Amino acid sequence: MSTLATPATAQTTAPTSAPTFEVHASANPVPDDERAAALAAPRFGTVFTDHMTRISWSQADGWHGHRVEPYGPLQLDPATAVLHYAQEIFEGLKAYRHADGSVWSFRPEANAARFRQSAHRLALPELPQDDFLGAIRALVGVDRAWVPTGEETSLYLRPFMYASEAFLGVRASLEAEFLVIASPVGPYFAGGVKPVSIWVSRDYHRAGAGGTGAAKCGGNYAASLLPQQEAYAKGFEQVCFLDDRTGTQLEELGGMNVVVVYADGSVATPPVSGTILEGVTRSSILRLLTDAGHEVAERPILLDELRAGLADGSVSEVFACGTAAVMTPIGRLASDDFDLVVGDGQAGPVTTRIRAELTDIQYGRAADRHGWLTRLL
Repeated sequence: MSTLATPATAQTTAPTSAPTFEVHASANPVPDDERAAALAAPRFGTVFTDHMTRISWSQADGWHGHRVEPYGPLQLDPATAVLHYAQEIFEGLKAYRHADGSVWSFRPEANAARFRQSAHRLALPELPQDDFLGAIRALVGVDRAWVPTGEETSLYLRPFMYASEAFLGVRASLEAEFLVIASPVGPYFAGGVKPVSIWVSRDYHRAGAGGTGAAKCGGNYAASLLPQQEAYAKGFEQVCFLDDRTGTQLEELGGMNVVVVYADGSVATPPVSGTILEGVTRSSILRLLTDAGHEVAERPILLDELRAGLADGSVSEVFACGTAAVMTPIGRLASDDFDLVVGDGQAGPVTTRIRAELTDIQYGRAADRHGWLTRLL
């Protein structure tokens, strides 16, 4: 099971060591009517709140300058290290408005832990958990009016860090900037929750052994864009990558983990062995599946095994999961030499049930028995 941290009980107050963020309020916030229009029909990652959180780091001074400031362009020297050596990382999580008006996040401690792991792999400074959580809490506190209330809506939070030193040379940067920006969002896919078609790539790999596959960094996603474009051209919505060593085992989609459900109720997903991102949503789903009595295995899954299971009916469902889309049923899987429908091409009962259970916890409609929720407001 996942190694991502899981708190014992929901955290309802700020930690006692929470840092203080100086607030510099925007002089030109979005007018109320424009904000209301954006919240009424949010589109993923296209509109952003009035502010952003920021913390600076240098080798000499460590982490300093904790502040909330107006959202706006970043001024970068042409020699800024990130532009030349791609030394950057990011995270993704959401703030959810509950029925009583309170605002909560889902397992942010796990995101903070993964952010530190990514920083270590990219030779960036490791941000303390209290700073990570404090930055999220500070931004949501200032921009609380941006947290939407509609069905399947939330405030998407994007923490990121980049090497900010102006220096041309292949070494770790001596300066870095950490920021959090936020965007009100609805469903990740424009058509809402519906089965997607997947092209299995034989020509490209997302990551290799010893590389950065387990880190959440932009380079991994950049590597997926060309195969994604080629999949679109073929009429498919997403790409599934195979392992780089044998080209026979499922790994993950461009931005989501993949899970296979068998007709006997058992479930399998590729193991996080250094080339696959350890998803917070993934580990949460595996826990809910185990709670529901499913036999859950994290093991290599051969493409041939999956093809045979789809052909003979022993594989009943396949779904992808991640923070942005939560859980997305896969209705069709194809490559150059096969084209198969998953089940009846629709969302299966296990996918539907577990997705509903997970989102009910996130939105406060069901008991948080694992202590996954942290109150922000």
